[in-house]
Amino acid sequence: MIFQRAVRREFTQTAAGIFVALFAILLTTQLIRLLNDAARGRVDPEAVAALLGFAALNYLPVLLSLALFVSILLTLSRSYRDSEMVVWFSSGLPLTAWIRPVLAFALPLVIAIALLSLFLSPWALSQSAEFRQKLSSRSDAGQVSPGAFQESSSSDRVVFVEAVADDASFVRNVFVSSLQHGRLGVTMAASGHQETAENGDRFMVLENGRRYEVEPGTPEFRILEFARYAIRVETRETRGIERTPRNMPTHELLQVDQPAYRAELLWRLGIPLAAVVLALLAIPLSFVNPRAGRSANMLLAVFVYMVYSNLLSISQAWVAQGRISFLLGLLAVHLLMAALLPLLFYRRIAVLSFARMRR
Repeated sequence: MIFQRAVRREFTQTAAGIFVALFAILLTTQLIRLLNDAARGRVDPEAVAALLGFAALNYLPVLLSLALFVSILLTLSRSYRDSEMVVWFSSGLPLTAWIRPVLAFALPLVIAIALLSLFLSPWALSQSAEFRQKLSSRSDAGQVSPGAFQESSSSDRVVFVEAVADDASFVRNVFVSSLQHGRLGVTMAASGHQETAENGDRFMVLENGRRYEVEPGTPEFRILEFARYAIRVETRETRGIERTPRNMPTHELLQVDQPAYRAELLWRLGIPLAAVVLALLAIPLSFVNPRAGRSANMLLAVFVYMVYSNLLSISQAWVAQGRISFLLGLLAVHLLMAALLPLLFYRRIAVLSFARMRR
């Protein structure tokens, strides 16, 4: 039908506008957070753009789901306000006839949401974690600033240098305080640089210095003078990122039968399922009485979305805690919200039928 094609075109235009607005808000909030971390030294300023991109990819499934719900809701609400729904019902078409065009519009987006949730979002989180680790595992000699104390990424070493070469490869007048094997050590050297061993381990090499070691709580200490002293900064084996349920690929997540991993799988599967249910819920929730207030349906729709989202989070937490099974957590919330569909459709059809009878 020409009318349905026009409505689907309006769905697309509205969804695009809403997504752009939501995406801009997301980028702004994430950028402010990352710039704050960069100002505090938690994130390298050069990494802000890359981390911002990874964060945006991670939140895309939720943004698309929300844009889908709001676009259908606003489009159909406008049809009520402009009396286009009167034409629809006068043609003998029921409210349930909107299900087909809404699903035809929502299906490509739901597929995209599923692909993003199951594959792209975990990849983005994995890349973000790997990128952060690469930044945090840079050698201490290359990270320090002249005249400032710099704590290492492992929080067990503090480095101070008087001067740094232009290419940041050599430092002069180095002071290192470290805690190793229960012994507190203070090392001072005239110069230092970084080296990478053949096996891939990285070292900070100090030259022409002295080291003082003391065991806390005892009067014993020792003094070592050296011409060359190497401190291992990073081993090749420890460079891999920490695997968590959030950044694991979905095919690996399926192989782990533990509550925390099942809870993450529930979330990834729940987002596209929720997108379908929300798209259908938007049909009866979009009703607007032109003679009454126009915000009542919007408040109800926001309330439904918040309840749905919170129920998904609660079910995920309960599965992670082992309080309910994975299957129950996956189906219970979606079936509960889907059970509202016939009730809302019946209520809306009954109201419309009563209005026509009064005429």
